[in-house]
Amino acid sequence: MKRLAISGSVLALALGSAPARADTLQEALTDAYINNPTLEAARANQRATDETVQIQRAQGLPNVNASGNYIEFVKNSPNSFTAPERRLQFGPDLSIPVYNGGAVRNGIKAAKERVEAGRADLRATESAVFSQVVAAYMDVLRGQALVALSANQVDVLTVNLEATSDRFEIGDLTRTDVAQSESRLAVAQGDLQTARATLIQAREEYIALVGEAPTDLQPPPPLPGLPATGGVAVDAALENNPDLVAARERARAAGFDVAVAGSGRLPSVSLFAGADYTDYFDTLAGGAGGVSQRETTANAGVQLNIPIFQGGLPAARQRQAQAFETAALEQVIATERNVIAQTRSLYSNWQASLAIIESSQAAVDAATLSLEGVRAENSIGNRTILDVLNAEQELLSARVQLVTARRNAYVAGFALLAAMGRAEARDLGLGDEGVLYDPLENYQRVSGRVWDWDRDPEPIATSTSTVTIPAPTAEIPAIEETSDTP
Repeated sequence: MKRLAISGSVLALALGSAPARADTLQEALTDAYINNPTLEAARANQRATDETVQIQRAQGLPNVNASGNYIEFVKNSPNSFTAPERRLQFGPDLSIPVYNGGAVRNGIKAAKERVEAGRADLRATESAVFSQVVAAYMDVLRGQALVALSANQVDVLTVNLEATSDRFEIGDLTRTDVAQSESRLAVAQGDLQTARATLIQAREEYIALVGEAPTDLQPPPPLPGLPATGGVAVDAALENNPDLVAARERARAAGFDVAVAGSGRLPSVSLFAGADYTDYFDTLAGGAGGVSQRETTANAGVQLNIPIFQGGLPAARQRQAQAFETAALEQVIATERNVIAQTRSLYSNWQASLAIIESSQAAVDAATLSLEGVRAENSIGNRTILDVLNAEQELLSARVQLVTARRNAYVAGFALLAAMGRAEARDLGLGDEGVLYDPLENYQRVSGRVWDWDRDPEPIATSTSTVTIPAPTAEIPAIEETSDTP
């Protein structure tokens, strides 16, 4: 199994000597896990999904209501000799569902499947946020390295221009040589400004994802669990990819929806009981003696409802649910296809990036030797200034390609782990930080809570604003010029 690591020698161009305090990729991922608003919103949505099980379960639980009324009979019928002038009546009513064709039972099963799908969606959001954080982290490191390389190139070309001008003054070189040096320096200065703007953009993206400004980012550790072959990667993705898991759970939920829709044509049975207290305020039968002016009544019984004809409504609902189930099953196949294609593509990109690293390292080594030889030959008049400038540009291009390839390899490797379902908090060791969010805890917390006046605290946003974080700059730590190969 191959392990992937970003070499610190390349990034040393941007990082310089080891700082007293440094940010690691683990810290960035932990900050995002705790403080990313997209992830926090996904958790809140999952808590809302948890409540659907209790909502479905409540339809099969006893229902108690109390009602009351007060009536002033302004004008009674002349043929009614016992009609009261006023009446107060109130009492409770109890209804207990016994059988409703399986609607509640299947509704609860469907809700539970959707809770499982929501948990898979939460996993997918977590992986997506982590993938973005890793890309932003590596973009900052690459940006710092490219700024350092561009700044070093400007310094080198400035020295070349000064040397070329001095040799022109003594007649050793022509004005053309000076112009070539000036042109290359101007281009390098433009490239430096572009690299600085790109670095600022990368730092802004990092702040938006992590909620903190990047400071002295360290090279990331090797990625664990990378597959040995593309087939191994696909097998893992088919089993653990959160998008595919969610699609399968939704298809199962749609199957229960069909049963719920079909229950509309079946009988329903419920028990009921009620009591009423009535007070006529001594106005019943003109307040005649011997007539009870207050009474309490109670009743209980069984209610049976047998649907006979509903205009085809139950059949239409069931056909609709079956169509939705078909769509959900097709979505499983579509998601499966996408997962396979994505995993194979990511594996190919990762392998290609590793190969580019090897070729780019070879190119850097060769370009370094070439530049040394061209400079030596130029000193004895066998090479022109243009040859030196071209050799310096080739070395810069090779170094930039190497830095970019290492960034791309790490990002592609992490994205591959995400597609395989292995780029979540537990996989990345965030559990060691004691910050893991367990969606099962909320599900268990709200399960079985039947008190109508129960509620959670007022909603608030827990993610912090980045308004107070200063705008990032393109400054990088000071570096010492070195002749070591990056």
